[in-house]
Amino acid sequence: MQSSHHQTVLVTGATGGLGRALAHRLAESGAHVLLHGRSAPHLEALRDEIAAATGSDRLDPFVADLAELRQVEGLADEVRRHCERLDVLVNNAGIGSGPPGGEREESADGIELRFAVNYLAGYRLTRLLRSLLISSAPSRVVNVASAGQHPINFDDPMVHDHYLGMRAYAQSKLAQVMFTIDLAEELRDHGVTVNAVHPATYMNTAMVREAGVTPVSTVEEGVAALLRLITDPALAEVTGRYFHGRRESRALDQAYDPQARARLRELSDKLIEQARG
Repeated sequence: MQSSHHQTVLVTGATGGLGRALAHRLAESGAHVLLHGRSAPHLEALRDEIAAATGSDRLDPFVADLAELRQVEGLADEVRRHCERLDVLVNNAGIGSGPPGGEREESADGIELRFAVNYLAGYRLTRLLRSLLISSAPSRVVNVASAGQHPINFDDPMVHDHYLGMRAYAQSKLAQVMFTIDLAEELRDHGVTVNAVHPATYMNTAMVREAGVTPVSTVEEGVAALLRLITDPALAEVTGRYFHGRRESRALDQAYDPQARARLRELSDKLIEQARG
């Protein structure tokens, strides 16, 4: 596995859990790490923590609440202004299914919250950074998905009827895989690979504990799976795939349905336009 020493890597959701651990490992290897989070104080504390632990001075914080598309667009603008290149985008930020029996929630734009944060924010951010990724090629996009997947009901994609947090979460994660397959095909001839990964099952994170689930995997296992997709030269031309940990796997059948992916693109672009007024 090659070093990430010369890479510039944006990690969304870097202030906790898997993102935090990944940022530490990338900084240890000498990468220029762009740290995203919702809280400026938390990001400053994280930067100080990683700098003290690794000696790195290549750490830059970016504040944005991905539950609001206006802030997603602002994040993309800041990254483009700040960075001449972007070698890897890790769409890691997300929220879990919530506590058992939790009520349906919406984003600032009126979009079902798990769909908005887990999928649509990454969809919008990646598309806005598309040109920067292409100009930095060979580059990579890694979407942190999940083995917990549920078919998208396009008659009720915002899960108004019979809401269950786990279903909303699982739909958003399948949407990430569907976007991965589409974007990989779009960027195949531009030197940008796009892959999705279920990093590890029920890692010891706050998200898992909030759902009332006992962790069965470690964050370190998840980091290892991500680092492989970020740095392994053997995967330099592997694109449009879904990985379960370090092993290539198969997502839910709907991910491979071109018509379903087209409907998802149409829905996504419509929601973005509505949010922009």
